[in-house]
Amino acid sequence: MGKFHILAEYLSKRMRMSHVYQPVMIMKLLSNDGKAKADEIALDLVQNDLSQVEYYTERVNQMVGKVLRNNQIVVKEGGEYQLIGFEELSDDERQKLIELCATKINEYKEKRGMLIWDHRRKNRSPIDGSIRYQVLNRANNVCELCGIPSDVRALEVDHIVPKNWNGPDELSNYQALCYKCNTNKRDTDDTDFRNRVQLFGNRNEHCVFCNVQHEIVFEHPLAYVIQDKFAVTPGHHLIIPKRHFDNYFELKSAELLAVNELLLKTKDKLRNEDPSIEGFNIGINQGVCAGQTIFHAHIHLIPRRKGDIEHPTGGVRNVFPGKGGY
Repeated sequence: MGKFHILAEYLSKRMRMSHVYQPVMIMKLLSNDGKAKADEIALDLVQNDLSQVEYYTERVNQMVGKVLRNNQIVVKEGGEYQLIGFEELSDDERQKLIELCATKINEYKEKRGMLIWDHRRKNRSPIDGSIRYQVLNRANNVCELCGIPSDVRALEVDHIVPKNWNGPDELSNYQALCYKCNTNKRDTDDTDFRNRVQLFGNRNEHCVFCNVQHEIVFEHPLAYVIQDKFAVTPGHHLIIPKRHFDNYFELKSAELLAVNELLLKTKDKLRNEDPSIEGFNIGINQGVCAGQTIFHAHIHLIPRRKGDIEHPTGGVRNVFPGKGGY
């Protein structure tokens, strides 16, 4: 089979695409004597990635275009920018201005180096591909702030507790944000996360969960797990946020991810240790009328075994006697 048929068969039948990247790269090589450097291919990828085009279109409209309009260098009519006085320039004058632009760009690059692209590079090692997959899969490939899907706007893996606040490189500290939400979040980090650090550090010296005396089974920077002192069944555990507050509905996104991670770890531990466990009740008592007695938010993880009670039907509905069966 000749090379043409091999390539045609790959493009037509065998190529599996999650983006336009493969055909763009092959097309670049075909049109460039069969070879190209990675950065040359990258330029073509960017030009064909609609999410990146959208990103820089916004930069044009909200940043550079606005500045140049304010300084009466350009005007915008509809969706088109026009250089004021362009028709008055000679070919020689235009070429000299182009050279002056290139000089200014090179001067700035020499002065700032790669820092000028730091808003895209984020000055850190890239997230491992398998971790990125887990974060985006957990978020159903949508931005966890605005809900826009990944095929409309590029998603980024964001540290919920920022790296500059010693946020850990852990799955529970990652969330999926589109580049717009991530950019906006970064712009308010100093305000949001200074308060968030103070918030997460809130403790009450008289609270039994802020001054836990029990052995800690699992621990996270924002939460921990202990066995319930008054267990209703063997293996009954409590998942407790470290921050002192009484209302479960006040949990922040980072804390929700933390307690969920600990719930899963505890569930796996219990099932590995006790094969008789066939189910779980997960419960929260919120408020006095709901039976809350310790006013520090916490979650009960209660293992269930076949025959542990006579009539398990209804589960948590049985907090109202006689309402479990329906």
